[in-house]
Amino acid sequence: MTFLETALKCVAETKPLFLDGYLQDKEISYKGDVDLVTTIDKAVEKKVQEIILSDYPDHDILAEESEDYSQSGSYQWIIDPLDGTTNFAHAVPHFALSMALEQDGKPILGVVYQPISDELFVAEKGKGAFLNNKKISVSKVTTLGKSLIATGFPYDRQQYADFYTKELSKMMKVSQGIRRAGVASLDLCYIACGRYDGFYERKLHPWDVAASLLIIEEAGGEVTTFTGDPYSYSEETILTSNQLIHDEMIHILANG
Repeated sequence: MTFLETALKCVAETKPLFLDGYLQDKEISYKGDVDLVTTIDKAVEKKVQEIILSDYPDHDILAEESEDYSQSGSYQWIIDPLDGTTNFAHAVPHFALSMALEQDGKPILGVVYQPISDELFVAEKGKGAFLNNKKISVSKVTTLGKSLIATGFPYDRQQYADFYTKELSKMMKVSQGIRRAGVASLDLCYIACGRYDGFYERKLHPWDVAASLLIIEEAGGEVTTFTGDPYSYSEETILTSNQLIHDEMIHILANG
């Protein structure tokens, strides 16, 4: 069983959970004022963990809904069982399962699956990025004025609404359009396949981006902070693009 085969098994066995639960009444709890969790989040995470540990019992798993975590080995899976929980809870058909595998802290596999559209994004280190088995690459748009940009707002958006909308206003004035769909993993995959040209956001977690970052890299995109520094999970800001508009986006976001 290869790493990719294990990830694809997770996709296949969790798809019915998503589809069966999507239009049903949902049991919802709150981790914060706007941060939801449903029984499907937990059921998918449990199923994914069972599959991974069955194939690779010595692998570590960092997952969004898990409370306790410590890394002890070379291999670490980073899982968001349901990216877009708020969409799912409101029957908005835009959410995803996101799975990454790192070896010694370096990404080697990224898988993002959208159950409603049945779109599967996959990348393995050095092998390119694919959407439903067709190779993908970032867009060739060369100017921010002709670019479609995606963004999101952190969970503290009620407290810092004025600050986040100021950044949004700046980007609205210089781009062709802004989209805020509420699923960071898919926003990043949409850059990888050329649907979006750039993305920026603050305060994302490893499980929000881990899988998609490898997919973007393998599709020819660029990932930094707002100031152009190398991105890591400890950074507050993330900026991704098709490379061609990256400097323009840095100029807007780093220079008030």
